[in-house]
Amino acid sequence: MSRLVFAGTPEFARAALLALSAAGHEILAVFTQPDRPSGRGMKQVASPVKEAALAAGVPVFQPRSLRLDGRYADDAAQARQVLLALAPDVMVVAAYGLILPQWALDLPRYGCLNIHASLLPRWRGAAPIQRAIEAGDARSGVTIMQMDAGLDTGAMVARAECEIAANETGASLHDRLARLGAEIMVQVLAELDAGKPLPARPQPEEGACYAAKLLKSEAVLDFSQPADVLARRVRAFDPFPGSTLMLAGLDQPVKVWAAQSLPAPVDAGPALPGTVLRAAPGGIDVATADGTLRLLVLQKSGGKRQPVDVFVRGWKPPA
Repeated sequence: MSRLVFAGTPEFARAALLALSAAGHEILAVFTQPDRPSGRGMKQVASPVKEAALAAGVPVFQPRSLRLDGRYADDAAQARQVLLALAPDVMVVAAYGLILPQWALDLPRYGCLNIHASLLPRWRGAAPIQRAIEAGDARSGVTIMQMDAGLDTGAMVARAECEIAANETGASLHDRLARLGAEIMVQVLAELDAGKPLPARPQPEEGACYAAKLLKSEAVLDFSQPADVLARRVRAFDPFPGSTLMLAGLDQPVKVWAAQSLPAPVDAGPALPGTVLRAAPGGIDVATADGTLRLLVLQKSGGKRQPVDVFVRGWKPPA
């Protein structure tokens, strides 16, 4: 079994760490992002990967950077000494959140293998799961990549595909790809342990695109966009950053967790985008640049998610 170091931070990475441990690999150490303040009390919270590593008795390291010439050069130098002493066969990386400089890429015997949640070269970058849904892609998947100095540009070792369902959310696709990525990485390391060379092949440049980081500002629904685009964004941005709009009679934005794209009603005249056309137990219909967005699950500030029939009973828009 491989002697490996694991680098990852969120829940997506935790699934891979647990799978590698269950497969019997010797996990020498875990690298994860420093604890972050979270919640209303802004208490320091450990990452899901750190929690899993500590529960398994695996040493955890949390450097603020791995750049030897950067602001946190002392952290990077200590991390380098740790890795040199451990001399891992391979480093497995999944949503770590820190850039690996060349010294880190070169240190393990078999280099660094990354679990990326897209079918590379499509959706390189920070938010491949959400951007695939937002764009209306029919398929997604995971790619195991031999990391290089570029942004998700390394040679592909393995890929696995899955369909994006019509009702897929960012959360549901995340969970499916986390499991799939963990399974494929276990298979890749099994082949490596069997002495098989990694079948790395360069990524084609054709079809390459980048998945920009999700921003809180993207949550606001822009009704100058078509209804089908907005419905995809609602699904893609569940749970983060969510989708919001202002409704008459309420002083705080309302979150929208499910919505449906419909044609504009044929019996109604033109309406300005953002106009509420209808509010009924079956849905709140809002005019868009092309078609109607029917809101189906909503959440008031400080409240819980509610199906629209419950929401409209507690919402009295001005006459």
